[in-house]
Amino acid sequence: MDTIEARRPGGSADAVQRTARIAGVWFVVTFVFSIPAVFLYDPVINEANYIVGVGADTQVRFGAFLEVLTAVANIATAVVLFPVLKRQSESIALGYVGLRIVESTLILIGVVSVLAVVALRQDLAGGGADATLIGQSLVALKDQTFLLGPAFCAGFGNGLLLGYLMYRSGLVPRPMALIGPIGGPIACATATAVLFGAYEQQSPVNFLFTAPEIVWEASLGIWLITKGFRSAGFDG
Repeated sequence: MDTIEARRPGGSADAVQRTARIAGVWFVVTFVFSIPAVFLYDPVINEANYIVGVGADTQVRFGAFLEVLTAVANIATAVVLFPVLKRQSESIALGYVGLRIVESTLILIGVVSVLAVVALRQDLAGGGADATLIGQSLVALKDQTFLLGPAFCAGFGNGLLLGYLMYRSGLVPRPMALIGPIGGPIACATATAVLFGAYEQQSPVNFLFTAPEIVWEASLGIWLITKGFRSAGFDG
């Protein structure tokens, strides 16, 4: 294995590899936090009368807490990688950081909308159709923040921009890095199809087209933790 340690003695190589592994941990953390949140949100997302019924408020609040941590982890991935990525293109690296911030902001807007349903549930209990409509509106806002954030922003940021920088630099194997520039635009395309009503966001078709982006992010996180950066990315 041609690693950066093989060519760079001393602390600088250790520091760069430490950066790689920290970034990898943050990528894995985004999966660890975001996937359980989806299931914890199930009562409020899929129960139309949640706001006027018997709610699983503690469960939903815990899902919101995990999404807040996901937003923090998203930004951390970009901030940690920025000093390395800017050697290839500072403008693209900045664009990546910016998109991760936008994505996390949209996630937090979704969190606020879900917590609003929980907060209003007691006040609007017995409120009938009007209360139900308020709850459904807030859930619809949550759905749209997911579409615009983790779908569009992650596809363009993690997929296209980060994938391009990783491919160009050779910091990770290029066949693996190529999944990003391919999977990212596909993820954006399927998000566009959902936006215009071609199929539902939770449909198998949407998941199928999003899968390459998911594979890219997961494989990148695992690679950075276990292997670090390849030294080829720092040659010349």
